[in-house]
Amino acid sequence: QLEVVESGGGLAQPGGSLRLSCAASGFTFDYYAIGWFRLAPGKEREGVSCISSVDGSITYADSVKGRFTISIDNAKTTVSLQMNSLKPEDTGLYYCALDPWAWCSGQASSEYDYWGQGTQVTVSS
Repeated sequence: QLEVVESGGGLAQPGGSLRLSCAASGFTFDYYAIGWFRLAPGKEREGVSCISSVDGSITYADSVKGRFTISIDNAKTTVSLQMNSLKPEDTGLYYCALDPWAWCSGQASSEYDYWGQGTQVTVSS
């Protein structure tokens, strides 16, 4: 059974760093896109970043460019999101999602078929 599991959330001070991980297992797709999304209170879900397993292509939301870095391991089963220079507005529940047989093309969150449970990120002094 396919599983997507996030880890690594927590509390950080403004300007600090956190690293999130997303482990996907139990699938047989030859290629896929993995995206990170976040949901903050009173706001709509926002796409943060995406990485394509087929060619490593990457996209970032403008709000995190230059601060967040997404990467995928050699086995192409774990995706990390390194978050630096964190701001209070980065606070939210961060979700990892998998879109099978796809690459990152700005697709809507509804295109992603498999979602993790989410991990909380809180940026506060």
